[in-house]
Amino acid sequence: MRCGFAAVIGAPNAGKSTLVNALVGAKVSIVTHKAQTTRARVRGIAIEGQSQIVLVDTPGIFAPKRRLDRAMVETAWTEAREADVVVLVADAARGFDDVADPVVERARELSIPLILALNKIDKIKKDKLLALAAEASERLKLAELFMISALSGDGVAELRSALARRMPAGPWLFPEDQIADAPMRQWAAEITREKMFTRLHEEIPYSSTVETTSWKELRDGSVRIDQTIFVERESQRKIVLGAKGQAIKHISMEARKEIAEGVEAPVHLFLFVKVRENWADDPERYREMGLEFPKA
Repeated sequence: MRCGFAAVIGAPNAGKSTLVNALVGAKVSIVTHKAQTTRARVRGIAIEGQSQIVLVDTPGIFAPKRRLDRAMVETAWTEAREADVVVLVADAARGFDDVADPVVERARELSIPLILALNKIDKIKKDKLLALAAEASERLKLAELFMISALSGDGVAELRSALARRMPAGPWLFPEDQIADAPMRQWAAEITREKMFTRLHEEIPYSSTVETTSWKELRDGSVRIDQTIFVERESQRKIVLGAKGQAIKHISMEARKEIAEGVEAPVHLFLFVKVRENWADDPERYREMGLEFPKA
């Protein structure tokens, strides 16, 4: 038996969360078109033969400007340094642009096996894809290189097999049927945050978060979940609520549907929106996300 950790790193919107979900075969990490959606480290668990692969979906690596940014970026590199293998995901259609290039440069410093996954290959012509692969092979000391589409699944099985072979010998860390290590309360909060970002797009500020404040299993087998959406200003609270409460109603409906599928039980979801100024400077919030609180 084999078991180990594979850190999945890359620039924002490279497709890391989509790839982790595809490797696991189930949704363990939220996916939106908004950059830097993943904040906390998310561990998905994939099985391939006798190997258990603990996939660590890290926040997108970018030039940090705020305290929360710095915490997210440092978490990504810490996970990379401590893993058994690193999967660097690059958007093949964008190539090594000014966002991805700094990630590639720093990845050269890693002393553990590095696998490059050129993602979104369906969006680039073959000659350009081959040129990008050649450039990557020159710049990076790669253990392996894969051309994939995390969304369609092309190349994902081959990548999973390669990761399985690279896991160190040892007992599995999780039960065979477990697909993630995040508590259900945290997972449910992330689902709601995904629906909020999807519904509101650029209207909702990046500095908003969701917390599950109550989780009760009722006698009839259903689950009552109370969650609070925290924003930093009253004007933001009004955006989340929407005209006549339509936005929050839609977010709640979509989140409840997906959470119910995940817990395999009827769900009663109650959302509350509160203003908490400067929540992104609260050390407790960082601990809840599994991030180190960086000093100013």
